[in-house]
Amino acid sequence: MGGKRAGFPRRHGRLDRGMSRPAAAAPVPWGLVILLGALTAFAPMSIDMYLPSLPAIGEALGASAAQTQTTVAAFFAGMAIGQFIYGPASDRFGRRGPILFGIAVYLAATAVCALSTTPEMLIAARFVQALGGCAGGVVARAIVRDHFDHTETARMLSLLMLVMGIAPIVAPLVGGLILQVAGWRAIFWVLLAFAFVVGAFALFRLEESRSAATAIQARGENPFAAFGALLRQRRLVGYALAGALNGATLFTYIAASPVLLIEVYGISPSNFGWVFGLNAAGVIGASQANRYLLRYMGPDQVLARASLIAVGFGLMLALAAVSGIGERWTVLPLLFLILSTYGFIQGNTMAGALSVDATRSGSVSALMGGASFGVGAVAASLTGLAYDGTPGPMGVAMALALAGSALALRTLALPRPVVP
Repeated sequence: MGGKRAGFPRRHGRLDRGMSRPAAAAPVPWGLVILLGALTAFAPMSIDMYLPSLPAIGEALGASAAQTQTTVAAFFAGMAIGQFIYGPASDRFGRRGPILFGIAVYLAATAVCALSTTPEMLIAARFVQALGGCAGGVVARAIVRDHFDHTETARMLSLLMLVMGIAPIVAPLVGGLILQVAGWRAIFWVLLAFAFVVGAFALFRLEESRSAATAIQARGENPFAAFGALLRQRRLVGYALAGALNGATLFTYIAASPVLLIEVYGISPSNFGWVFGLNAAGVIGASQANRYLLRYMGPDQVLARASLIAVGFGLMLALAAVSGIGERWTVLPLLFLILSTYGFIQGNTMAGALSVDATRSGSVSALMGGASFGVGAVAASLTGLAYDGTPGPMGVAMALALAGSALALRTLALPRPVVP
């Protein structure tokens, strides 16, 4: 039932716990890495290319500020919910089918976004667009786990972050340019063209990778039973909470960045994309530094150190944001450092979770992705409600999230040292 392999060399043997010295890195199958990275980039492309157009969309559709922000929140909600559909489906029906179905849904919803005439129509279309777009990301992670052990999965996920990380750098700049030249509706037509090209490559180049063991496991239980079994795994819950809480800093930043950068710090809309892209470059750089460190350390060893460093940065940001010390000259550099920890935490927590149960990798990926988007959406919403015209609420929210991430790692996920 596993079908042909998608070009990854499969690794056999005992799954490592992430603490032992890793083996030499396998050759990189760049063609498939780029394809999986593009599939994972649906979310950042759909969010970041769209952000510069929010004021124009609100004006064109006669939408209130709350309705305009809801188009973003609806996308986050669709991403969170959709992952719980495609993950188990990829375990039961294979990896290719759910990806291709999700892209088809994304194409149809994106066309409706471009043709929307009311705020309510756009909100609904954005929700469905996310339901389709999340398929590529959740299934791509499962495909990586189909072929690699714990440490090599962490390496590959860091490499995927390099490919997909181009989107947050390029998308706001491209979105701003398209907005000036052709208007906000053209942004959605460009997203539709992107999805069509990636979908064509997935149709003709992506081969099935689900194992026979995964197929048998999925047929023997319903998705609710699979999620129930996973949630009883202490380590997996720890990795999920740690990754989601660290990721909440990114969601909070995305939601707060237009107001923080443009209104609070007076950065022009034309320069917004450059600042946004610089922070995305920090995430990419950190993910590649993580890939290098994994030659010498296990994923859990990197997590143990990076999570503590992130807490330190979070405390400094909270102090600077609440006190106003240095204003942008302290807050923005600290934001860069905090967001960079995402590159060390996300790939390693995902690899750790996927190592817990290899026969339910699609469901594990869904649980991790759904938790990340769910916690991130809640954190961003609460920060927005607490907004007082300063970066204080954002700084405090990030500090608390990073502290919670480190606590979840140490109490639930990381292997305890053996006492003689």
